[in-house]
Amino acid sequence: GDRVPQPDPVPGFLPPATPVIVRYGEPWPNAPHRHLAGTDELGRDFFVRMLWGARVSLAVGILSAVLLTVIGVFFGSLAGYFGGRVDIVIMRVIEVLQSIPAFFLILASLAFFGSSSGIPPIFVIVVVIALVRWTGTARLVRGEFLRLREQEYVVAARALGFSNRRTIFKHVLPNALGPVLVSAAFAVASGILTESAVSFLGFGVKHPEASWGSLVNESKEPSHWWIQVFPGVLIFITVTCYNLVGDAVRDALDPKMKV
Repeated sequence: GDRVPQPDPVPGFLPPATPVIVRYGEPWPNAPHRHLAGTDELGRDFFVRMLWGARVSLAVGILSAVLLTVIGVFFGSLAGYFGGRVDIVIMRVIEVLQSIPAFFLILASLAFFGSSSGIPPIFVIVVVIALVRWTGTARLVRGEFLRLREQEYVVAARALGFSNRRTIFKHVLPNALGPVLVSAAFAVASGILTESAVSFLGFGVKHPEASWGSLVNESKEPSHWWIQVFPGVLIFITVTCYNLVGDAVRDALDPKMKV
């Protein structure tokens, strides 16, 4: 438990704000295997902070994808199944929402619901992403319903007197989920990128909380390269993996790929 003199700084590590106490059996304070991704300006392990920040980035991507998928499936089903005036109204709403830039709407919402409102910025980001980007899923579902509602089994369900709710959710929707699953996988990657960009600009997660976007913004000094590189690499790998998952799901559900 004795204090030890600090060695010369090692590239990839910032000197701690206070002397580090090295316990018996622990490696030297600046040993490379002590901090796998270096340290920040307060001497905190940067690898642990990236793992902690992954909770926020992944939560935003997954929750926003689930919420926008549910909204998109609901309105897309109504528009595609009933058609007529219902379809016209929903499609006009979709066109209006698609003309609104989601990123700037998120910034405006965060400025309106500031820290004084008590609403976490992550909650605002998830809700705004879902309320703006459900339109793509809704159009996919609408197109599938327009194709499937004329199939024999749907016509038979109507002839047997089944309710619209049973026909939609039991007979039509299960056969229209292929494009929805692909869209949901891509929506997760899009949500992670959006949260990272907002937090990088300083409007999302703020210190001392961590997300991958806010960690990139902690230092802009070229000498502290690991602070920008390591979270950026994690964002790139995660987004690439979700896009590959989306491509794999699309190929698995495509009948032409099974021939």
